[in-house]
Amino acid sequence: MAAIARRGRTSFTILMLGIPLSPYVIFVLSPYAQSFYISLTKWSGFTATKTWVGFANYNKLLHDSVFWTSLRHNALALVLVPVATIALALFFASMLNVGGRRGRAGIHGVRGSAVYKVIYFFPSILSIAVIGVLWSFVYDSTDNGLLNGALRAFGLGGPVDWLGNPGSAFYAILVVMVWVSVGFYVVLFTAAMGAIPHELYEAALIDGANRWDTFWRLTLPLLWDSIQVAVIFIGIQALDLFGLVSTMSAAGGAGGPDNSTQVVSNYLYQSAFKYGQFGYASAMGVALFILTLLLAAVTFRLSRRERVEG
Repeated sequence: MAAIARRGRTSFTILMLGIPLSPYVIFVLSPYAQSFYISLTKWSGFTATKTWVGFANYNKLLHDSVFWTSLRHNALALVLVPVATIALALFFASMLNVGGRRGRAGIHGVRGSAVYKVIYFFPSILSIAVIGVLWSFVYDSTDNGLLNGALRAFGLGGPVDWLGNPGSAFYAILVVMVWVSVGFYVVLFTAAMGAIPHELYEAALIDGANRWDTFWRLTLPLLWDSIQVAVIFIGIQALDLFGLVSTMSAAGGAGGPDNSTQVVSNYLYQSAFKYGQFGYASAMGVALFILTLLLAAVTFRLSRRERVEG
């Protein structure tokens, strides 16, 4: 009877796990597996015939200057975007939670912190397409652009072609990426800070610690797990950037001017749907998939700390 009961529990567990896992396997894992196979073929994407070419697409990647330019831009974003986003999010979250004055109720955030949270989070609810269009007007190369209008109002020079200049176009897009991301991580870090007892801050201030010492020696260590997760999420976003590049870059989202804003995901899209090279695009997708896994592994490895068991 015991064996029958165990088999019944096992069958029930497999059934309950299989129901939600089946759609995931069909619609997520299966396309990933197919992309590995397609990357080894020459396929236009619109015919039933796939020609086996082995690793020719990967060999082509190694000698494709546009791919390496795209990868270099992704690497640059992978460094700049997480650093700027997490630094700003930590600063704002600290101000909203413990940046106010001391009162009878103890340490508290700045006045109006609830309103600031809504303002910071608002860009996160907008679609990338809407954000790209809005910031395209901000970066308008004429005096009608918001940024150029501000420069002219303060007498800081004539209009600048922010998105048409190869030297500034990619950094202008990275600024938008940071702007749209900060609010989400402010909320994430705010929730994590809410779990820190305020008595710890009171004790630190009584012991003579200033705001910087409190943040560096108390807040940051206790938020380390949340920061680690944030780095991985932002890193994955930095390896994408497709939405912003396709809506904001010059030449109709082609990664211009002169591939100065080209990233791997946008080049992948162009190769597949513009040039009909689905096999080559799949090879890029596989490369991007491997890079994402390596990013997660390296981040966990470098940020791992020894835990003290109580």
